[in-house]
Amino acid sequence: MDLERVGAVVERVTGVSLSRASVWRLLTGRLGWSLQRPERRAVERDESEIARWITHEWPRIKRGR
Repeated sequence: MDLERVGAVVERVTGVSLSRASVWRLLTGRLGWSLQRPERRAVERDESEIARWITHEWPRIKRGR
């Protein structure tokens, strides 16, 4: 999270300058936000299609056909 950028927006909108620690406390404490990390796996991932590809397509490709 880029706390400096959030602090700059807060300052531009409200005129109040906040330190990085204050921005963090504002976001997590007062607003209840949490640090979000993206999943390493695509949401659109289709496990059954992957299994089908591994059993049918991969051996064909591996043989060089």
